[in-house]
Amino acid sequence: MSETTATPEKPNPARSTPTGFEAAIAKETKVAEFDHSKRTALGHLQHFLHGNPTMVPVLVLVVSVVVFGLILGSRFFSPFTMTLILQQVTIVGIVGIAQTLIILTAGIDLSVGAIMVFSSVIMGQLAIHHGIPSPLAILAGILVGMLFGYLNGILVARVKLPPFIVTLGTWSVFLAINFIYSANETIQAQEVAANAPLLGFFGNSFRVGGAVLTYGAVFMVLLVAVFFYILNNTAWGRHVYAVGDDPDAARLSGIRVDRTLISVYMISGFVCALAGWALIGRLGSVSPTSGAEANIQSITAVVIGGTSLFGGRGSVVGTLIGALIVGVFAMGLRIWGTDPQYTQLTVGALIILAVAADQWIRKVSA
Repeated sequence: MSETTATPEKPNPARSTPTGFEAAIAKETKVAEFDHSKRTALGHLQHFLHGNPTMVPVLVLVVSVVVFGLILGSRFFSPFTMTLILQQVTIVGIVGIAQTLIILTAGIDLSVGAIMVFSSVIMGQLAIHHGIPSPLAILAGILVGMLFGYLNGILVARVKLPPFIVTLGTWSVFLAINFIYSANETIQAQEVAANAPLLGFFGNSFRVGGAVLTYGAVFMVLLVAVFFYILNNTAWGRHVYAVGDDPDAARLSGIRVDRTLISVYMISGFVCALAGWALIGRLGSVSPTSGAEANIQSITAVVIGGTSLFGGRGSVVGTLIGALIVGVFAMGLRIWGTDPQYTQLTVGALIILAVAADQWIRKVSA
């Protein structure tokens, strides 16, 4: 009786056992496919808002305008009232651009109002009291704003101090210098109009049908458009988002993080100085005590506008919308005849809701 010996089967390359790495990749792919297929409608909304953070404030703005329009009728929903709101948020909108740049890098700037006011004081003092031609006085104010921004940037980027502490300190320093230099003296509107009308340029207005627009409001919208383009279509803009999202990863990818931060604070100072020029047009005078709440108001506009306080996500368009939301509520409640404190209450609630929404959106799964 013969015994048959089984011949071992040769391995078939087409059916070879996957390596551990290949198996892990296949498993991750299946998990990813499973998670994607199981994503709920709420999850899809979360993903959509993560990629489009401006949509939330847009919806809030549209709903608030419609609601006040239905309640108040033509007293609120008219070209004159709509453009009046735009005029009233001009200064906050411009300073909000500067604040947005800082917050995109995961910082915060409490000195924006002080830089704005001191820049306006420099322009007024040089043009009115020292006889310097208005263009040169305006240029000097802009350079001072950039210098103050540069100082903030050096302390944050090179000395490695927390932005909140740095700008809290420089806010106090800049305001003190402002009061010392100006001797706490207000330059009256008559002096500005007679001796340096260019300083009040942004306060001039023109009509478009039933609407009244100031050059300052138009300038704000144009400035938002310029910085929207810069942030979304230039290498510098991409670097700003990258530094705010993850500075270590940005540094490893070749981005000069310190230089980017310093440039952001300098450009923020530049924008604040432009806001100082617009402030003279808005007030008609040069006051060292004006704009005291600009820092808080700008942060409010940025947060309500959907920019994340953790950096790396947001838009200057959202900041403009955030400023308009506050303006709509302030105007609507004023026309309605309610106590002004209700405006503060509403704005505070909107800030809390905006931060809560940002926290929820940031938890989006990959």
